[in-house]
Amino acid sequence: MLLALAALCLTAGPAAAAVRIVHGPTPIPGGDASAAGDLTVVNERLAFSLAIQSPVPYGVPKGALVDLAPVTDGKIARDRVVFADVIPNNWSAWPNTYQRVTVVKQTPDEVVIRAERDWGEVTVSTVYSLQAGSDQVHMAVTLRNGGAAALNNLRSGVTLWPGAGFLFAVPGLAGLADGPATRALSDRVTAYDEDWAITLHAPYLDHVGYGSKDMYLSHSLGAGESRGFEAWLQVGARGDLAPVVAEEIARKRLPSGELSGAVRDADGKPVERPVVVIEKAGKPFAWTLGQAGRYRIALPAGDYGVYATAKGYSQTTVQAVHVGAGAGLEQDFAGLQPPGAIAFSVSRKDTGAPLDARISIEQGQKPLVEFLGRRTFFTELDRKGQGSASLAPGDYDFKVAHAPDVLAAPVTLKARVEAGKTLPLAAAIEVLFDPKATGWVSADLHHHSDQAEAVTPLADLARSELAAGLDLLFVSDHDTTINHRALQAIADRRGVGFIPSLEISTSWAHFNAFPLNLGERMAIDTGQTTIDGVLAEARRLGAAVVQVNHPFIPYGYFASLAGGVAPGGWNPGFDLVEINGGNPPDDDKVLGAMARFWTRGERYYLSGGTDTHDVWNQLSGQTRTFAHVDGPATPQAYAAALKAGRSYVTHGPLIAPLQMFGDDLKLKPGAPFSLDYDLMAVGGLKRATLVGQAGPVRTLDLTGQKAHAAFPLTATASTWYAIVVEDKAGRRAYGNPVWVKVTHAPE
Repeated sequence: MLLALAALCLTAGPAAAAVRIVHGPTPIPGGDASAAGDLTVVNERLAFSLAIQSPVPYGVPKGALVDLAPVTDGKIARDRVVFADVIPNNWSAWPNTYQRVTVVKQTPDEVVIRAERDWGEVTVSTVYSLQAGSDQVHMAVTLRNGGAAALNNLRSGVTLWPGAGFLFAVPGLAGLADGPATRALSDRVTAYDEDWAITLHAPYLDHVGYGSKDMYLSHSLGAGESRGFEAWLQVGARGDLAPVVAEEIARKRLPSGELSGAVRDADGKPVERPVVVIEKAGKPFAWTLGQAGRYRIALPAGDYGVYATAKGYSQTTVQAVHVGAGAGLEQDFAGLQPPGAIAFSVSRKDTGAPLDARISIEQGQKPLVEFLGRRTFFTELDRKGQGSASLAPGDYDFKVAHAPDVLAAPVTLKARVEAGKTLPLAAAIEVLFDPKATGWVSADLHHHSDQAEAVTPLADLARSELAAGLDLLFVSDHDTTINHRALQAIADRRGVGFIPSLEISTSWAHFNAFPLNLGERMAIDTGQTTIDGVLAEARRLGAAVVQVNHPFIPYGYFASLAGGVAPGGWNPGFDLVEINGGNPPDDDKVLGAMARFWTRGERYYLSGGTDTHDVWNQLSGQTRTFAHVDGPATPQAYAAALKAGRSYVTHGPLIAPLQMFGDDLKLKPGAPFSLDYDLMAVGGLKRATLVGQAGPVRTLDLTGQKAHAAFPLTATASTWYAIVVEDKAGRRAYGNPVWVKVTHAPE
């Protein structure tokens, strides 16, 4: 009944202009705030929800903003965020013992809500304000250190984690995953698609994380000290940044002028929906969406480069303009050409058999505004080796890849796309290696689909993983198994195995559990559970193995153990430790931890995955795990091989051990023996290093795409040995250990 009344209010004429609160499950379609105690605040421009009783993603304490959507003509659009709220220190939100949410003000003109929680000795207070007619949620955050000790080297701030669409990073910082914001041209990040945009304005910004999703201030917080942060979440019903720049001008009181003009095609006709892109200091700054061949945008006074384009159309050349304070400037564009198309065909060079492939634009028009056209494509699921793409006219270099740098080298194809024409283009790829023929089966053991902040539909996940040459499909979405049955159907259709997993995501650690029973749903609250609860839930779901994901990032399990913030402390009940494709600098930390485990005789083993969320901008299988399976490569057989250590992790090179990883080699004292490996690398081998308890034992320099590495040894004491292989491009592979047991013969 509450939902029905809320829906009636949202469409009830003049009263809909007021800001109001809806109690209970959110009326935002696709929203996550589904409990009776949750709150949704709505005006005529936007709606947002606070999860007061519903679990918050990533194990963040309750009381946070989890849903945000535009409102148009009284109708609420779909939720577009997973999480958009404060993080007190680089995604660390534990320990937490309480959260209190209070409606401070509720009038037709304004709603104000305060959420308060603790983070250790720190009180975190967030005041959310929404006024009638406003397109922005104002957030005022205060951190107060009630403890006796100073907290140093904190990174605090508001984050924007979209659940769909694309991300336009902080202007000037595109390509920066994590680092100082000294080159920023603004203090905003925008999530968007053609029919919506959500911008986080964060004027305190001095550091970004996760490619601008996290907007941080680096600071310390002394005993008894408080620090405030102010941010705005601006919501629009179009993927247009003109209102975003206008807000920036107004908030900062910047001198400004207006840029406008006409956009015409090659025949001189107005382009119906033009897009004009604004560059500042040679970097993308903003864009505006025009209508009926016209565009208009207010800009801070200064010098810019501007060009025009449209969906599938060519881009004009960049024009230099100066926008004066209080002045208007007319800049027209002409000559845009409509799209053409490419029909791709990809096959094996030796047999002509079709191959799944990933096709990316290396040279040629790559639209900045991503809903105008993809930069990456995949061959089809049901037409193996066949694909097509609509593209702007012009000259292109395409990289066509199947299992790139693992099984085969990519092929480059050149083509000229002409307006209104379809060009056939064929690629023949030389597949150099076939590990599966000798029982080595691969999967990417950390991969997301379209849940939480991930944006990859299920068919595209399968197309990407198959193009990567992976033998088993795999998914591990945050805290949900909702896509398992659909992916199993896709795997069955293609005749490949599927490993159902999920990533149990607390604020202090993430764990992949697999393979799971189809249909099982997670039943713990990740904001309240302990390590004991995580492991018990993984086993209840049917998991044969539990993998510690990215263990040394700020909210990794090993980092949280070291910081004393992992609830329940140490629990030895996991099986695998991840080499994570998203954090290659942590490889050596993981190897160091594993060496300590192995030296103590603890048989944890390495695994590897990419943590891919967006297959168009991240490469599936760039980190993968090969396991040796005797017989059919079922998910259960693969998991059993991982648990027994009959596996290795690679960013590229391949390893075929003559003495199986994970095996026990029983020898008499002083007995000579050798550990031998056949090694392969598409780009050429560089070196192989055998590592033992005391560190590196011996390094062999290698050449060519194939080599045999032999390490002669003498049995002196029980120990372990593991191999590290590197190719010429610096990509490495890590073998699990062989266990040497030195025993005296019986008398």
